[in-house]
Formats: sequence, C-alpha cells, structure tokens
Amino acid sequence: MSKNNDLGLLILRVAVGALMLLHGIAKLGGVAPIEGMLSGKGLPSFLAYGVYVTEIIAPLLILFGFRTRLASAVYISGTLFAFFLVHTSQLFSLNENGGWAIELLGLYFLGALALFFTGGGKLAVSTSNKWD
Repeated sequence: MSKNNDLGLLILRVAVGALMLLHGIAKLGGVAPIEGMLSGKGLPSFLAYGVYVTEIIAPLLILFGFRTRLASAVYISGTLFAFFLVHTSQLFSLNENGGWAIELLGLYFLGALALFFTGGGKLAVSTSNKWD
C-alpha cells in the first residue's frame, strides 16, 4: 500500500480543528466562567476573550488549511494556557478508567504540535507560504 501523507495531514487537521471548534462554539454564550478563573489567578479578565481566537479562529484556519503552522502555534498557546490555568494539578493523575486525566488536552496539544512541524499538506487551501 502506498503512503498518502497529505490525506493523513487532512485527517489530522479535521480532527484537531473540528473537535476544538466544538469547544469554542460552546463558549459563544459567554466567557464569564473563564473571566472568573483569570481574576482568581490575578490575571486580567479580558484575556478570557482569547478563547475565541484559540478555540474558534485557529481551529477554522487549521480545518481549511490556511496558514496551518501559524494557526497551530496559536492553538498550542491556547492548550498551554488551559493547562496552566486549570489542569496543572492533573499532570500526573489518572482518570477513573486508568487513562491520563488530561489526555484530551494532551492530544489537542500534540496534534497541533505535529501540524506546526509538518504544515497542512497539499490538500489545504494554501500551501505555498512558509506558515502553511
């Protein structure tokens, strides 16, 4: 069987982009809970609006394959921010099924990291820029 790296990258883009986009859509009702968490950590509450960039705009760019590497860098920053804001205590924890407590966040982070290094492939809207 021959390899099709571009199809594999498309599947990864769809998985990473679409699944995070659902998290972003859920936050369209407001970011008040995130503002509260930020304030509780002594951070400015306006940073909560960054969730729209990291969970809606970046995933859409990844899905379409436009500036995939740049969008992945933004996406990665969102996963790191979520980790440090909410999940640091779970780093070495397992869930009730024996899996890593933050495995979903880890998969989002690692998927975006892979796209950052590979780009979106030939089955993307844009393929000729260094950030594609």
